[in-house]
Amino acid sequence: MASRRSVCLEEMTWPEVESALERGTRTAIVAVGSIEQHGPHLPLNMDTLDGDELARRIATTLGDALAAPTIRPGCSGHHIEFPGTITVAPETLMDVIRSYCRSLDEHGFEHIVLVPTHGGNFGPVETVAPQIAREIDAAVIPLADLDEHMRLLNEGLTEAGVEYEQDVIHAGAAETAVVLAIDEDLVRVEDIESGPEGEITTARLLSEGFKSITDNGVLGDPNEATPEAGETIIRNVVDAYVDHIETERRSV
Repeated sequence: MASRRSVCLEEMTWPEVESALERGTRTAIVAVGSIEQHGPHLPLNMDTLDGDELARRIATTLGDALAAPTIRPGCSGHHIEFPGTITVAPETLMDVIRSYCRSLDEHGFEHIVLVPTHGGNFGPVETVAPQIAREIDAAVIPLADLDEHMRLLNEGLTEAGVEYEQDVIHAGAAETAVVLAIDEDLVRVEDIESGPEGEITTARLLSEGFKSITDNGVLGDPNEATPEAGETIIRNVVDAYVDHIETERRSV
């Protein structure tokens, strides 16, 4: 049975959500994940797992927020050559985000935070957020800086003692570490393989597709990952995002 102290919207009953709103809960965290290949060793829902964990921890840290169900699938057309990947058009994803925000606004949430956890979702989130903000009463806060997101992941590796950095992050050390920290049983350690390293741009990956660059869907070396590094990465992202949210809420 779900705990009444849960911060996860989907685990609550409607009277519990109503009570939370009456107690002053006014912020909803909406992660925007994906269902896409993450190499031979990570599950297709890696970005969604990450979104679930980040939303829950951010809401818990804020103390007056709830974590909405992570949106998925996302814009993953550049992974479609790998079996299992499910993708939607940017317009479809933006419509779903718009519907989420309208629903949460209707219930009385005053701040809606959008947290993309898949690279292909950052652009649509950044595009649609100001449009939605003009349509609803709630303030919409997009945390859609992809460069910052990748920097936080790399810094987490370094802080945990892993001397390894990836230009573009996908199924390598950083994401493998995150899954190890969330649920190490989900990592097929016996199937870990390295992928291309060096200078690979996001623009090239989006235009040419991952299959043109990496046969196994991996970028970098997942062997460098540790659960401790994953925990450091998650904590760093949560701390940075909570700071952003608190700053934005004070400015409204």
